[in-house]
Amino acid sequence: MTQEADLHFHAQITRNSIALILAGGRGSRLRQLTDWRAKPAVPFGGKFRIIDFPLSNCVNSGIRRIGVATQYKAQSLISHIQHGWGFLDGRFKEFVELLPAQQRIEETWYQGTADAVYQNIDILRRHDPQYVLILGGDHVYKMDYSKLLADHVRRSADMTVACIGVPLAEAGAFGIMSIDHDGRITRFMEKPKNPAPIPGQPGQALASMGIYVFNAHFLFEQLILDHDDRNSSHDFGKDLIPHLVPRRRVYAHRFRDSCVNMASGVPYWRDVGTIDAYWEANLDLTHVTPSLNLYDEDWPIWTHQEQLPPAKFVFDDDDRRGQALDSMVSGGCIISGSTVRRSLLFSNVQVRNYSSIEDSVILPNVSIGRNVRLRRVVVDKDCILPSDLTAGFDPVEDARRFHVTENGITLITPEMLDQKTHFVR
Repeated sequence: MTQEADLHFHAQITRNSIALILAGGRGSRLRQLTDWRAKPAVPFGGKFRIIDFPLSNCVNSGIRRIGVATQYKAQSLISHIQHGWGFLDGRFKEFVELLPAQQRIEETWYQGTADAVYQNIDILRRHDPQYVLILGGDHVYKMDYSKLLADHVRRSADMTVACIGVPLAEAGAFGIMSIDHDGRITRFMEKPKNPAPIPGQPGQALASMGIYVFNAHFLFEQLILDHDDRNSSHDFGKDLIPHLVPRRRVYAHRFRDSCVNMASGVPYWRDVGTIDAYWEANLDLTHVTPSLNLYDEDWPIWTHQEQLPPAKFVFDDDDRRGQALDSMVSGGCIISGSTVRRSLLFSNVQVRNYSSIEDSVILPNVSIGRNVRLRRVVVDKDCILPSDLTAGFDPVEDARRFHVTENGITLITPEMLDQKTHFVR
């Protein structure tokens, strides 16, 4: 197949597809960061939210019919999508459609990942897709879904599961699969206690990314059967996939075959589901050559773009100098006579005189007073840090007021500072 024919094939498949992003989860391992927002709405990378990555992957892949299923504390997520994702043109049947849990089929909220799709089955049928792409809304990665869809079609699969190699020690947190030489899945276990390694790679297991492609009519049929099964928990990983693997054509798609911008040949996919992982993934962006390329004009990450003034650095005296070194600083920030090192500042952060910030992630609209010292902290949106506050140096003292992880990262939220905010985060 020529390159031109291949592009036409991909374009035809994506036009006949609809993506459904499951964005209803809390993400409890992020602790107080998800007290007031769903995990997909958590800010990431200086100006984005986690949901922007699967949404951008869809648009960049040519998939312009997208549903977002929401449930847990979804207001900030809904507001973000309404403000930032209204550029698709309904005249060409392009849309990002919000699908809150609304008991359309029966009087229950979403019970599992498969049930979340089942409860929107009438909406999916109305759009009459040929293929349905199921995505999670809580991972950071860049992927060309058109290659995943093409792989699914060429293999005449009923279902395709995107997969990635993970360290065997971490594999118990994923759905783990075994495949034959053609890539067909021969065994699938959800979060096994003793995960099987990849043959020839004893330190790795083949894990599901929570990304699935279905032939649409096959999916609808299976969702109805699963719904009628009283013994099912109505989850793709726990119920549908293990049931389908021995009975139907279920294939694995390797992420490396559709990953965009691999650094050093290693596919970038992050579950930023803990405070430690969230802190590390954000600070990786400040490195000289980060693992995730946000400067790629061929595969941009789209988001709601606030109209903000440029970042400003003021004072250049010997005892106070506004500067940021090895850091990312977003629009609207003012660093006044203070030093920021190896840190990431989101929009509208103000740092006042004589303060020092190191190895930290500061979310939007944070005000930092004078003589504040921060190291290895994550500061939630809308915090007002009083002058002379110190955090990140004494974990025992920090734990009296804030949350400190096992790896010594300190999380600070408005509630921990006894500041009651009325903002939707």
